[in-house]
Amino acid sequence: MEISEFLTAHKKAELENELENLKTVVRADILERLAFAKSLGDLSENAEYHSSKEAQGKNEARITQIEYILKNAIIVEANTDGTVGLGSTVVLVKKDTSEEKTYQVVGNEEADFSAGKISFESPIGAAVMDKQQGDEVVVETPKGKTVYSIKSVK
Repeated sequence: MEISEFLTAHKKAELENELENLKTVVRADILERLAFAKSLGDLSENAEYHSSKEAQGKNEARITQIEYILKNAIIVEANTDGTVGLGSTVVLVKKDTSEEKTYQVVGNEEADFSAGKISFESPIGAAVMDKQQGDEVVVETPKGKTVYSIKSVK
């Protein structure tokens, strides 16, 4: 069963660039290192050879992963009707405080909490999906429930 990955156009371009780099620059560098290591002779105790083989395995695994993600990607754009969806940027205000938080709701591959990008499957992401400016949402976390008001949706 294939699983779709939701990506913004920006993340898709990022992954395509990474894939190109891994297939050309990184692959060539690893092959060069392997050739050098083989020239040293006995491979059984050749740390350079084993290190290069491990790097090659990791590189090929990442190439396969990116190709799979891109093959199954669904490109999303923020809704223009004011409803929170994938790609939307939402400003939340914590109830009983004036603390504001801004998040972009994205797919799992793109999620990066420190950059303000949250997965639509995270507690906050799931709570705000399909909501609109002015709505209140309850976010359940391990620390308990927190109520937010949606200040804006872009």
